Parts: sequence; structure tokens; C-alpha cells
Amino acid sequence: MPSRKARNEPVWWADPKLPEYGALDSDLRVDVGVVGAGIAGLTTAYLLAREGLAVAVVGDGPLGSGMTGATTAHLTAALDRRYTEIARVRGTGNARLAAASHTAAIDRIEAIATEEEIACDFARVDGFLFLAREGDPGEIDRELAAARDAGLGVERVERAPLTSFVTGPAIRFPKQAQFHPLWYLGGLARALTRHGGRIFTETRADRVEGGPEAKIRVGRHTIACRFVVVATNVPVNDLVAIHTKQAPYMTYAIGARIPAGEVPRALFWDAENPFHYVRTLPMPGGDGDCLIVGGEDHKTGQADDANERHGRLERWARERFPAMQDVRFQWAGQVMETLDGLAFIGKNPMDADNVFVATGDSGNGLTHGTIAGMLLTDLILGRENPWRELYDPSRKPVLAAGRFARENLNVAAQYVDRVAPGAGNAGAIPKDSGAVLRRGQRSVAVYRGSRGALHEMSAVCPHLGCVVQWNPAEKTWDCPCHGSRFDKLGRVVNGPANQNLGKVAD
Repeated sequence: MPSRKARNEPVWWADPKLPEYGALDSDLRVDVGVVGAGIAGLTTAYLLAREGLAVAVVGDGPLGSGMTGATTAHLTAALDRRYTEIARVRGTGNARLAAASHTAAIDRIEAIATEEEIACDFARVDGFLFLAREGDPGEIDRELAAARDAGLGVERVERAPLTSFVTGPAIRFPKQAQFHPLWYLGGLARALTRHGGRIFTETRADRVEGGPEAKIRVGRHTIACRFVVVATNVPVNDLVAIHTKQAPYMTYAIGARIPAGEVPRALFWDAENPFHYVRTLPMPGGDGDCLIVGGEDHKTGQADDANERHGRLERWARERFPAMQDVRFQWAGQVMETLDGLAFIGKNPMDADNVFVATGDSGNGLTHGTIAGMLLTDLILGRENPWRELYDPSRKPVLAAGRFARENLNVAAQYVDRVAPGAGNAGAIPKDSGAVLRRGQRSVAVYRGSRGALHEMSAVCPHLGCVVQWNPAEKTWDCPCHGSRFDKLGRVVNGPANQNLGKVAD
């Protein structure tokens, strides 16, 4: 039976060790302004500060409150989209560049942790991709060949090193890594400030403007700069240039207690669709290990069965890891899936030449975010970088046209729902829950607080007008079109929307 005692938060928040920063309270002038205080934003700012540039970072919320705090922290060059697909869509040469860049990102994280003395439990581990049950062994062989063609030193093994169940044939990816993402993020932030960078939290960038003097508008204040980097999981500074080429997906995770050493320190992924991913770390406070299991992905805002998805993850894990004990943590995060499984990093399309973006994590956000820091530093400093075209945000992979059409037809279908008949009434909404109700031609998002008070707001996403849906597990309003997310009272927590849900019109 599914556990009922899990905390609805990532395991990392049991001991985050994050520094605190204040909000921007005056105008500022720097060389580079960075919007977004996750791995991509802080790595970019850190590397630029190491080059002697004056850098300021603004983050909407406390440090670690974005998707970096919701990762399962697999540091790997084994990409979610698989090398067979990347080679098909982008060619073998680009697959080699992708493998090299993600390998370099792991190396750079290790180097930063060492040089800056960041205690983040960084460790090199092997990764294993194994078959789904009833899977085709040829799938493993094809991916093995594609990964080797991409330059990775992988090998085929008869099974992954798990004693509790037989995985069947697997690919071993050597010298991958894992760490504590928030301990690393906190250490990176401290290192950035030591190198002269400035960080402002609880500071929303209302508007980004390129031009001879770029500007980040923050309430009554302005950050003037030579360059702007927008690294906010989803860009908040344009409407359609990138959003039609990537799609938001929710992914789920649980953290369960398991005897220490029961599962070896390694990264594990199966080949199911959607796939599952597994790793361990010491349980916070001791008492064995924490088995982290993730998967059960779906399009953001297009399912409301989060509790069942957490339950399916637990059942999947208990069947394969019978020594697993109580589930202590459960959470969800959002990933942005691009057409070809590779991030968008570089100059923002249809914008001034001094505005850059980093988005499209495609399930590999920690390495993509680190690649962003390395690549954007070179672009801003005018240096050549072999990954420039690979991650160019303006690219339109011709062989991904089918996926492009499917995703955008799915988005179009969400607008049809906006004019469909509504049902239900506020009296039926349980405490600490929400629902979208119809008031004539208006869609109203209604949240009932823990004491019974009702809070009403417009259900129309301020980005491009799609109707949000209630996420019962995360207590958020999620947009099924482009992935904007809002807290239970309608305050924006994830772009591309850059405004709160509006008031209900009279």
C-alpha cells in the first residue's frame, strides 16, 4: 500500500544549507544582468565574475526555490532523449558535440566544487540504462552503438548491478556523477559573491529590454547593463519565439528509506515510456539510505492524478526493491522538453544582440545549466565555442517536424477547453484545494484555504490566455499550454508568465 506519511517536498530541503540574500532596493549598473538564480544563472554569473565582469543576479523567490531544488540530481552524459534519437534528428557530428558538452559540464561542476571548496557530496558513479520488462534487447544494442559513435566510452553488460531484480542487458556509462544540488547551489552563490558578483532574491524581473544599454526592470528600480542573460527554466522575456519549440512536462519523485548499502551508489534508468530513474544518497539525519525514484511524466496541467502517480512510483519501486521501507519525501518538478532533446542556449531569437537565454533542460537541467554558463561566457566575451550552433535558440531541426506539429496541436487543443461548458460550484471545493469554475463566459480559479476561506482569481494565464488547471499535489495552478505555474493564491512561480493571475472581473 502507498505510504501516507511522506512530506510533500524534495529530500534536499531537509538540510538545504542555503545563504539568504535581500531584494534589490536601488538602481544598479553592471556589465551583465542575469535573470534566474538556479544552476544556469549562477554558473553563468560565476564564470563571468571570474573573468572580471561586474555581474548581478535577480531571482524571483528565495535561493533554490526554482527547479534546481526539485531535481533528482543525476549528473550524466546519458541524455534523456537517447543518442539514437539525437543522431537521427541532428546527425552524428552533433551527437558527438552533445556528449562532449555534457561530459565537460560534469567535469566543470567537479572543478568548481574542488576549487571553491564546496562540500556538496560530489562523487563519481557509474550510470546504467537497462531494458523495460518485455523490452527489445535490440534497443540496448542500438543505443550502445549510437553512444559509442558519439564518443562515449560505454560498454554492454549482462545486467545492471542490482541484486533485488534482474534488469536484463544494460549499458554502463562510466564516470557519471551525483551530488547534493542545494549544497552546491549555495556554495556556488557564496563563491560568486566572493568574486564580486551580487545576488538579489525575492526580486522579480518585470521586463527585459535589449539595445545599446540593456535594462532589467524590477518594480521601481532598473538594472542597466551591457548584456542580459535570462536563465529562468522558461524564458519570461518573449511570447512565442521559443515557446513553440519546447513543451512543459511534470515529472514526479519519491524518497524512501532503505537499508544502507542495499542499492549500490550508481545512477539507474530504465527504457520504459515514460522511463524511471533511480539513485541513492544517505538519509538526512542518518538511519540508512534514501532511495530516490522518479518518473510518471505527463504534460503540465493536463492531468490531476498526482497522488496516483506517486503511488505508481512507489509500487514500481517496492516490486523491484523489496527492502524499501517507508516513503519520507515526495515531490514533483517541471522539465521543458525541446524538439531535439537539447537545450536552447545563446542569443534570444528576434531580440537585440545583447540578450541571451538558457532554457530547454530536457530532463538534464544540471548539466545543461552548466553548459549554459560555459557557452554564454564565451559568447559574451566574443570567444569561439564549438557548441554554439548545437544549442542555438534559433535552430529548427527539420527531422523533428513531426514532434513540433504534435506538441503545437496539443497546445491548440487547450484553448478549445477555454470555451467548453463549465461545471461545479465553490461549495464543493475541499479545504486546502482548488478548482476552476465557470461564471458565465469567465473561467475562475477558486482556492479554499485551510480555514475555509475562498480566494478567487482569473483562471486565464497572463502569458497567452490559456486556462490554468489545479495541481493537487503541488498546490499550484498550472498552465497546460506553455508551463506557467502559480501558487495557490495566484502568484507566479514559474514562467513564461511574468505576472500573477488577475483579479476576477466584475
